[in-house]
Amino acid sequence: MLRGALASLPLLVAVAADRPASGVPAALGAMLAGINDRPGGRRAAVARLGAPALAGGAGLLFGSLLAAAAGPGRSLLLLPLVFGVLGLAAGAVSSTGPVASACGTQVLVAAVIGAGMPSPDPGPVRALLFLAGAGWLLLIRLVLPSPGRRGTGPFRLDGEREAVAAVYEAVGRLLGAAGGPGALGARSALSAALDRAQDALSGPWLRRHASSAAERRLHARYAAAFPLAEAATALAWAGVPLPDRVVEGPRRLADAVRAGGPCGALPAPARTDAGLRALDDALLGAAAVFDRPSGVIRRPHRTPGHISLSARVMSAAGREYGLRVAVCCAASTFVAQWLHHTHWYWLPATTVFLVKPDLGPLASRVLCRAAGTVAGAAVFAVLVLLPAGSVLPAGAVVLCGTLLPVATRHFAVQTAVVTVLVLSLVVLGGEPSATWGRVVESLLACATVLLVGHLPLPGRRGHRVRAALDVAVAAAHRYLGHVLNAPGDDTGRGELRRDAYRSLAAARTAIEVSAAELPAVARHSAGAEGVACAVERLVDTTTACAVELDHRSARLPASHAERLAAQLSDLDRARAAVRLAVPAG
Repeated sequence: MLRGALASLPLLVAVAADRPASGVPAALGAMLAGINDRPGGRRAAVARLGAPALAGGAGLLFGSLLAAAAGPGRSLLLLPLVFGVLGLAAGAVSSTGPVASACGTQVLVAAVIGAGMPSPDPGPVRALLFLAGAGWLLLIRLVLPSPGRRGTGPFRLDGEREAVAAVYEAVGRLLGAAGGPGALGARSALSAALDRAQDALSGPWLRRHASSAAERRLHARYAAAFPLAEAATALAWAGVPLPDRVVEGPRRLADAVRAGGPCGALPAPARTDAGLRALDDALLGAAAVFDRPSGVIRRPHRTPGHISLSARVMSAAGREYGLRVAVCCAASTFVAQWLHHTHWYWLPATTVFLVKPDLGPLASRVLCRAAGTVAGAAVFAVLVLLPAGSVLPAGAVVLCGTLLPVATRHFAVQTAVVTVLVLSLVVLGGEPSATWGRVVESLLACATVLLVGHLPLPGRRGHRVRAALDVAVAAAHRYLGHVLNAPGDDTGRGELRRDAYRSLAAARTAIEVSAAELPAVARHSAGAEGVACAVERLVDTTTACAVELDHRSARLPASHAERLAAQLSDLDRARAAVRLAVPAG
């Protein structure tokens, strides 16, 4: 929230210099960067905020040049065509990951604003101002220390340190839940904690080398958590409750990560079976890493069978989403220009946000957008009745920027805050507010996205869910094959295990979103949850087999082999059922 308030400084400087219109692009850049600002490591924030900002600056420049080239006579047909093609490309790229999704959204929104919002500054200047606003927020994100920080290390690693400590805490919770009903949820929480730590430690510079001993030590401590996570997963799979003292070791390691010091004494070992021996060995290995003054960074390992970015862009899921974005963008631009030739940018910019599947189910986000827009417009309508010149809109921008990090927790609240913020920027830019006209356009955008979201486009629906499941199944098979064929390769096994669990988490997210859609859309992913459950059981059993091969016998026990064979058959049946249940649409 403090960063959100400080992000408004470039706009306040422009208002004080009596050039509020020049501060609008900077405020837009800061606002869009603020939407992408999330808790976590500073290194990861460079890509999470910086890459979309660069895409937005390029989009703003492109839109400004396009408006100048189109002219008033040709824009009715040219702009919808161009934005349709741009939406096709941006939508396909957006399907490849969260940062790519933010880049695709910002390039489209900024291009629409650049082409439709009048400004006294030329296109290149507007783009530079946009980048300055986003860059200012990124700068204070990197410079300001985290609130409530613990430990004695450099504050620039607070987010990364907390992410690694959360992994050890999740290991302890999984060990405590073993043999109980909460084991499955605790295992999923451990997988999510490993994903967050992996993202936090994969930012610039640290990806290939570390510039300080603190970074090397932190990365080594993260790597030491892999064997612990594997052993804890195997113990939870066995379903036998564990002694309370087993949980203390990972918790003490978590405290040591936060403090930046050694772990001290750990509980006495319990080596009665393969899983407990693996846990004890992992604790001893972690203790040795924690007692070293610095560690060695393990170079990232490219997972065999990794799908390239171009393949994901051109996949069925990428084509389907790109086509829907293109139709939404082109249709809304045409309708907005047909209704009126000025201030038309609100309608297509709204559809770009609404069509994003990573913001929740389609019907839910449309309803939230409608409710949030009406609420924000009502608040702004009261504000404009107060005669305060440009001071009141600028103050509203500061307040909304402060509230934005909290508002992002719910799409309707975020929409209300962003509506007040953008309407304030419109007034500062010299345009009439036309508050209720914006409400009508937002509702029209909601109707457009609902219609296009349910159109029977060529091919089969549900590509996003099926693509995610295919990736998860392939990752599970690679992991199983490696465990059976190369049981001694711990490094490669750890990478494949992380890939399998991460792919499974992405598939579950896609399934949850699809299941919450209206029945016309949700039916296309019927049975997908059964496939995800089968993959989850297979990956957990594979992890237990890996521990068994490492710490008990050179051959897989017959009970484990029989269970693997049964789960592979279950997975094949679940996938066949989904193929039969999903009709062409």
